[in-house]
Amino acid sequence: MQNPRETTLAIASQTPRRVAESLPPMNKRRKGISPGWWFISPWLFGFVFLTALPFLASLYLSFCQYDVISPPRWIGLSNYENLFLHDPLFWKSIWNTFVYAVFALPLGTVAGITLALLLSLDLRGMSVYRTIFFLPSIVPLVATSLLWVWILNPQIGLINNLLEMVGISGPPWLVSPVWSKPALILMSIWGVGGSMIIYLAGIKDIPTFLHEAALVDGANTWQRTWHITLPMLTPVIFFNLVMGMIGAFQYFTQAFIMTAGGPQESTNFYCLYLFQRAFLYLNVGYSSAMAWILFVIVLVVTTALMKTHTKWVHYEGN
Repeated sequence: MQNPRETTLAIASQTPRRVAESLPPMNKRRKGISPGWWFISPWLFGFVFLTALPFLASLYLSFCQYDVISPPRWIGLSNYENLFLHDPLFWKSIWNTFVYAVFALPLGTVAGITLALLLSLDLRGMSVYRTIFFLPSIVPLVATSLLWVWILNPQIGLINNLLEMVGISGPPWLVSPVWSKPALILMSIWGVGGSMIIYLAGIKDIPTFLHEAALVDGANTWQRTWHITLPMLTPVIFFNLVMGMIGAFQYFTQAFIMTAGGPQESTNFYCLYLFQRAFLYLNVGYSSAMAWILFVIVLVVTTALMKTHTKWVHYEGN
């Protein structure tokens, strides 16, 4: 009679062989991967034909003279040379965009954080207030721009009428090259509800025991906000700062609808000028060169922010 231990070892030694014999050949098993490719094929199609190919095509066209009607003609670095050396409106558009970003981004950040701190209070009916402040951020930009054209109207606008009630003569806003950018910067604060919601979520994610410990130690509201809430909120601030910076350099819709770049090119922002070159003058090669310059600018600024974030962004585990 065979030893049970020997029987068990014999069965165990035969198991891997039986499993291997039961598996299909390698070429048939490889065919089993194809359903996965079919599942991700819509995304692959969109990435290749709607992102990768246009990305590479724009790089090629930036070295060409192309007006959509005629075939592209290679001209080398002429587009870049004309932009940097012979196009004053190019530098004007960069300046307009830079001024807007320098003022609108910090003001939007401060306004968003302030609103989030106020709306984080445990008061009755706070959900209603949160909804009211969030609604402007989901209104379509076209509708918002048309609304603000009326609000900023020098004669019948709401802002100038309110200023007249306190004895102040309102500025001409959108029809003045001095006040046009401040008007758009003021309008940008209207849509801080989107970032406010993100800040509010970050505040709610801060551990309550930190505030409780500070309260026991005698810290007042301002001290808890400055030493606990804001440091713990810096990762969210950093995220909104990067996204806001990218959005500021791509500022287009409001200026296109409200001022069309005027008056006196004071609101002709970079993306608006790029659009004019591409679709009004049909200079696609020139606008492609502008797009790549914008890509480099955004990349450099984002990299600079990433380099500095370790000095002021605090994470919970650190």
